[in-house]
Parts: sequence; structure tokens; C-alpha cells
Amino acid sequence: MIEVLQKMQQNQGFTVSVAPMMDWTDRHCRWFHRRLSARALLYTEMVVADAVIHGDKDYLMSYNPEEHPVALQIGGSDPVKLAKASKVGEQFGYDEININIGCPSDRVQSGRFGACLMAEPDLVAECYDAMANAVEVPVTVKCRLGIDDQNLDETLPEFIEKVSAAGATHFIIHARKAWLKGLSPKENRDVPPLDYGLVHAMKARYPHLEIVLNGGVKTLSEAQAEARGLDGVMLGRAAYHNPWILKDIDAMFYGGSDFTLAREDIVADLIDYAERKQGEDRSTKALIRHIMGLYAGRPGARLWRRTLSEGMATGARPSEVIRMGAEAMAQLQDAA
Repeated sequence: MIEVLQKMQQNQGFTVSVAPMMDWTDRHCRWFHRRLSARALLYTEMVVADAVIHGDKDYLMSYNPEEHPVALQIGGSDPVKLAKASKVGEQFGYDEININIGCPSDRVQSGRFGACLMAEPDLVAECYDAMANAVEVPVTVKCRLGIDDQNLDETLPEFIEKVSAAGATHFIIHARKAWLKGLSPKENRDVPPLDYGLVHAMKARYPHLEIVLNGGVKTLSEAQAEARGLDGVMLGRAAYHNPWILKDIDAMFYGGSDFTLAREDIVADLIDYAERKQGEDRSTKALIRHIMGLYAGRPGARLWRRTLSEGMATGARPSEVIRMGAEAMAQLQDAA
């Protein structure tokens, strides 16, 4: 699958991906998203390097084979630990390893990783070098424009130059500054203004680097427009809350065939998936949260969400909860 990913990037020249999102993009969510797009690059939630090294590797690192191409995002600031964690990720078969230099949470700051590392480009360069030398798969960087009172016109180029000097060629830039003092992680996703122009300026300044736009993109049409001239676009909350938009990625960006499945087909697949997984994986119940937005913007969307929520409250198995939702939607259509 590494060769497939590289061929996609080389031949198509533009990569569409779904962002790593804590508590959201677990393996069940990624399996669901893969049913809607065969080509989008999927990312794991951020996993801390220490957890990868010392934790339950099978639980933390396992994924469904259908998820490829799939990238592992790692958080940390110790080059040795990041190198070890990257090696574990490669051994598990991930197609890419990504280092998180963008998360603004207090917990992440206290561990000296995430967005606070925008102030330490030399350390990030050292971390990248260690990771890249530990594995054969691509290693990429996901970062912010900057943090707090930084002068972005100076600090962002300095960051990119120092990290790229260590060998990094692929930067995913969340087009917002992160305010580590005064804003919560939730507020940091909305309050700092977007600056797509600065991301484009980095591509113009460093045309030899792959620059991917992330942040605030709500539709695929917007993705096409805002990321024109760049090397890719990463969708975040829009893909999670309205996953049906993913169905057009293959045709719109990769020259694939039109998506022909109906939502009801996807629901049937979800029931089958839940039946296969729920006996051995207690976390399968999280699948219900991930599919709440399947009917977003469509008649019955509220009924779908309510039925799933009520089903979860009964303690029913995930497959039965989804079947309840399917039956409710079928009754709605019969009454129409």
C-alpha cells in the first residue's frame, strides 16, 4: 500500500485526506470513512510516543486492513522515543508516519509536544531526523501557522526552513495560529482567524516542498478552490459531521468512477461490520457516535440521530442500535 500511496501522490499531484481528530478518527471511524472513499488518505488519532512504546500495542496500533492508505500520527518531543514509536508504526504496516506539531491542549503542552513545539523548530528538526532515519515509510509534519505572539511572517518560514533542512518535504499546515494562553482547545479550532494566504505564500516561497492546506474547509468545492496550487487538502470536522461529502472525493480528485451506493447500502455494511467486531472489540460501540452525521442535511436526519442515541442508552449491541436506525428510516420513507 505504500507504493499505492506514493503513486497516487506522484501521478495525481494532489492528496485529499481526513484529519487526525482525538476521540473521533479511531479504527471504526476510519473503516466507515473508507466505505465512502477508496482513495482519501486517513489518519489515526494522535498517539503519544510513550504509549506506543510502553502501552498495549495491539490495542493502540491495530486497524482494519481495508483502511489503507492510512497514516499514524505520533505526538512527542524526544527524538529517541519518536524514532522507536515510528519503527513500531512501520512494523504495523502504516503507510505514513506523521508528527503532531499542532495540538494546543493543556495536556499536550505539559508533555512538551504539539503546537508548543512551533517555538522550537531546532528540536522539531531533530525529532524529524530521528524518525525519518528509523523508518522507510514517508514521515510528514502537521503544524499550525504559529503560536501566541509570534510574528508569523518570520517564524513560520524559519520553522519550515529548519525542519525541511532535516529532510522534511511534506507539511500539512492548519491555517490558524494557536493561542496557548487564553484559549481552550475548542476555541483554538474556531477563534483564531484562518489565513489561507499565508499557506499559499509558503508554497510560493518553497515550491519544492509539498504543502497541504488544513483548517475550516467545509465542502469539496471549497477544497478545490482554496487549495488550488497546493499539494493537497485535509478535511477535519466537516468530514466527521457530514461524512457523506467523502463519497465524491474519488471522482472529483482522483479520476475515479462515480459513487453509486445509497446511504441504506452503507447502513447495511455498518450493521455487518458491527456484527463482526462487537464480540471481540468492546470499543465497537464508538461506531455509533461516528455515524451520527450520515444523514446530515437530509430528511430524517434528526430521527436517525435520536434513534441511535436512544438505542445506545438501552445498552443494545452496536449492530442492533444501527438496525434500529435503519428501521426508523425505512418507516419514515414508507410514510412519505
